[in-house]
Amino acid sequence: MKYSKATNYALHTMVHLTMEPKGHTVSVDQLACLQDLSPTYLSKILTKLVKAGLIESVPGAKGGYSISRRAQDISFLDVIEAVEGQSVLFNCAFDHEESDCLIERVMIEAESNMKKELAGRTIQSIAEQSQEIKKEK
Repeated sequence: MKYSKATNYALHTMVHLTMEPKGHTVSVDQLACLQDLSPTYLSKILTKLVKAGLIESVPGAKGGYSISRRAQDISFLDVIEAVEGQSVLFNCAFDHEESDCLIERVMIEAESNMKKELAGRTIQSIAEQSQEIKKEK
């Protein structure tokens, strides 16, 4: 299983925006520069985050992006699902009842456990850890 690079960039963007002062916006060009990305490519990712209600876009010359809700209420799973969608990772290739497939049961349980772990990890907690590491250096 592998997440797309877009998810990687989205998670890093969310952590960066979380570390900005409240009410401060960051332009797509600044965010793209921080990750060495094309602003056009990052813009597509930001659009997904806006649609999911995780960030907001402020138009205008002094506009940009900012977190739209409390970072402690945004989980890794929220960001991943905003970028990747909510589809299941495993579908049994054979035609039988889901309850009859022991392999599918294992995969569904593993996916459920992974989602619980990701739902329990907040963007705020990673931003705080990142700030602690910067203080130590």
